[in-house]
Amino acid sequence: MSISLNLDKKLIFLVMIVSVIALSIIGYLSFNYADQILKERAGDQLIGESTVRGETLRLLFESRMEQNSILANDPMIQLLISEMNGISEDKLKETIEDNRRDFLIQVQAFQELVGFSIGFEDVKIIGLNGKVYFSLERITDEEYLEDPLFQKGLKKSFIEFEPIESGKKMIVVSPVFAKDSKIGDKAIGVIISKMRTTTIDNILINRSGLGETGEVYIVSNDLLMLSESRFIDDAIFHQKVDTLGVQKCLNEGEDHVGFYLDYRDIPIYGSTYCANDLGIVLLVEIDQAEIEKPIDILQDRIFQTGIVITLGMGMVAFIISKSLSRPIIKLKNAANKIASGDFGVRTNIKTRDEIGELSFAFDSMAEKLQESLFEIKEKEDVIKQQEDILLQFSDQSEKYCVGMIDIMDSTKICSNLSDSETSEFYNIFINSIAAIINKFGGIVVKNIGDALLFYFSLENSNEKDTLKSCLDCCLALSEAHDGIVKKLEKLKLPTLNYRISATYGIVRIARASTSSVNDIFGTTVNKCAKMNRSSPPNGVIIGENFYEAVKDFDEYVFKKIENKVVSTEEVYVGYSVERNHCE
Repeated sequence: MSISLNLDKKLIFLVMIVSVIALSIIGYLSFNYADQILKERAGDQLIGESTVRGETLRLLFESRMEQNSILANDPMIQLLISEMNGISEDKLKETIEDNRRDFLIQVQAFQELVGFSIGFEDVKIIGLNGKVYFSLERITDEEYLEDPLFQKGLKKSFIEFEPIESGKKMIVVSPVFAKDSKIGDKAIGVIISKMRTTTIDNILINRSGLGETGEVYIVSNDLLMLSESRFIDDAIFHQKVDTLGVQKCLNEGEDHVGFYLDYRDIPIYGSTYCANDLGIVLLVEIDQAEIEKPIDILQDRIFQTGIVITLGMGMVAFIISKSLSRPIIKLKNAANKIASGDFGVRTNIKTRDEIGELSFAFDSMAEKLQESLFEIKEKEDVIKQQEDILLQFSDQSEKYCVGMIDIMDSTKICSNLSDSETSEFYNIFINSIAAIINKFGGIVVKNIGDALLFYFSLENSNEKDTLKSCLDCCLALSEAHDGIVKKLEKLKLPTLNYRISATYGIVRIARASTSSVNDIFGTTVNKCAKMNRSSPPNGVIIGENFYEAVKDFDEYVFKKIENKVVSTEEVYVGYSVERNHCE
């Protein structure tokens, strides 16, 4: 059983469908745009937080190592360690006691200079034999010769953390060299300083701007959390963190921003600051649910608003349909008559609204349809004549030197450029190349993506002169590379390399009435494009026909390209070209 709908119902149904589709599209685009903007802003915020806090931590770590090195480079301490390294073990204990006061004076002077401001708590000065020569704490018989911190500290300065009952301590280790040491000399001892981490904790605990779930923490290269967690108690040195952001830093040495699971297996949006040279990774993270919460609210409101608007549109459509249906039906009947070939029909609807205007336009249309039929036939005759004229050009061919210059890796180069930077990049390249081609009498046909196609015509010139001009032009393009690079660097744009190829042979010609430059196509053009990939960076390669025509020219050196450009139909052999500087 078929369902028949009258015009009123169809109009209402149409308005409802259009409303739903339009609102759905608008809602979808609004939702996705808002989602994109929100995530971009969240990403920018996280990147900003991780960068600022990461750089602050790096500066703090480097300043601690530099401050510890001040103590290690103290001339008195260097002298005392050098002397005590040469004392026999049976007299060493007595010497340690005798020198304690001298060590203490230097350490206290260091504390007055920088120590109090950096949370300095303890220092151990250890000789090359692993014995503790001085300590602010009680000196014990503890041996450091096999201690990893001591062994690593003989080679370079670094920072480590050690767990304590209330959290952690920073350990700064620096080698001590003899006063007259040279580059490459071995250390004579090690200074191990312990410092409070209040400054570091203040950088990480501050969660302003990170919402209800945001947190900042650092992870060691042993995958252990080195700062307090917002969600887990006693996390320092106990909580393992092996997330995507940490792996990116430790395995690839790269920062990372994006969505991934955190150490709680909760989806988050995070940004890392990779400082694997310092043995840490800083992470700034916010739960994905918190970032997407405004989007969910927006989605609900769009849905609710859409329902209200759709219902309202349905009611309006019902009212309007009643006033529109009668004249529209009359218009429909008139249209059916016109469809059957009766162009004399008129609706004569006189209402002072859009329906009246539509009726007037309809009647005018019917009046002009007959005139249009005659005009269409006349234009068909003109078009047929134009097609005949265009077909005359398709059979014309001449012998040309065809050249192509193509940027290497242009997609990768321009992927990080703005639209204006990309335009400036191509503007410098294309204008520089076109100027050289014009200088040698070549003609630029068009640019194909990031490549430029040009030719030298033999129509009114000597063949050898034209071939030589084409070769000189190609070599000039190769030699112009450094100049183009300087122009790009001056505008702080990325540099480039390009390939140049040239062929010689018959091309098909197409002339357009709107342009004085001929378009060319055919096998010679195709060979030039296919051979281009075999050209060395910023070098020139020519086809076999070109080579046979110019191989006796003494001004150039030709070398056959071993790797061949292979198509499904034939093999193309190329020859690289350079100037003969020995001539």
